[in-house]
Amino acid sequence: MKRTTIIGLISVPLAIAGLYWLMLHGYLELSAYLLAAAVLAMLVGTFWEWRHGRRRWAALLLVGAVATAATVGWYGWHLNAKLDNIQRVTDDVLGKGERPPAPEEPTEALTILLMGSDDPNRAVEKPTVAELLESGEWNVGAYRSDTMMVVHVPADRSAAYVVSVPRDSYVEIFDDEGEPRGRNKINAAFAQYGPFGTWRTIENLSDLRLDHMAIIDFEGFRDLTTAIGGVDVYVPERVVDTKTGTTWEKGWVHLEDELALKYVRMRYGLTEGDFDRVDRQQNFLRAVMDKVLADDTMGNPVRFSDTLSAVTKNLTVDESWSNGALRSLAFSLRGLDQEKVRFMTLPFSHYDEVPDAGSVNIIDEERAAELWKAMAQDRIGAYLEKHPDDELPAPRQVS
Repeated sequence: MKRTTIIGLISVPLAIAGLYWLMLHGYLELSAYLLAAAVLAMLVGTFWEWRHGRRRWAALLLVGAVATAATVGWYGWHLNAKLDNIQRVTDDVLGKGERPPAPEEPTEALTILLMGSDDPNRAVEKPTVAELLESGEWNVGAYRSDTMMVVHVPADRSAAYVVSVPRDSYVEIFDDEGEPRGRNKINAAFAQYGPFGTWRTIENLSDLRLDHMAIIDFEGFRDLTTAIGGVDVYVPERVVDTKTGTTWEKGWVHLEDELALKYVRMRYGLTEGDFDRVDRQQNFLRAVMDKVLADDTMGNPVRFSDTLSAVTKNLTVDESWSNGALRSLAFSLRGLDQEKVRFMTLPFSHYDEVPDAGSVNIIDEERAAELWKAMAQDRIGAYLEKHPDDELPAPRQVS
């Protein structure tokens, strides 16, 4: 066997192994450049070998270039096709009624309403949220949302800020056409008027114009944790869920499948009830983001494909949010890590008892107005410097 043949047989698998190592260690852009360079080099080599009469080597290099390009192209097409699994709902209803004004000057900043959709009776078959909206007849109480987060991404994409709105916050509820429907707990907006009712309610509460919404089915939490191999959270003190009987022992807990759902849903037995549940939801999301952004997920083609499947098949967004816009946003956020995603909860004043609503949370309107204004001005970082206690505690301090 010729020396060149031996070198070729050894170098190809070594090059593949080297690229895979780079991908698993976070050098995704470098890996992409090296793959492109490799294809170009093989095409140049094909031309060179052909001109010098070495037709077999020319054929082998050409096959290698075509196979590499085809594999990469197929994988890219495969990932892009998964975006078509996302359910989209028409947002024509936002053209009715009044909304906060759009920014006077064009901006790349985005403000997104993220909602968790929960089915209170999973044993009963019913249309999905998207199907109900498409039919034009919202089934009151069919779905609820106890998880509402306003996600703000600054124009420079240097960070992301997540503000949770507790489900028991006592606010003016608006329907999907922007008409006021009286005061109630904020989760009544979704149950009674659907996701666009929540959209309108949040806009009127914050006086911010939302750009998009994303709804993830709570079942998606289960599928997502399975796809990424679970996440670990720390329970600082032993606590018992008095509703389900689940005991959470002090120490690290591996969350996957149904246990992940129990963690994010729990509020009975927690000292601060709904607020501790909000912290748990944010803590879980923080752990998931850390795992998804980890090199062994982003750089592992199979695991990343499974993760994208788990997200997209349980996701519903507004019709205006195209696949191209989603891809662009994801690409622009590729440099984010856990420390650059900061979580907080809408400022709280006190608890109260209200007829027909029960125990509610009264929002600290002055502080909340300060927070929403900071978001509108892309200055949440400065707000958190002034109010550091508003930020989610460290991972080992979340109940």
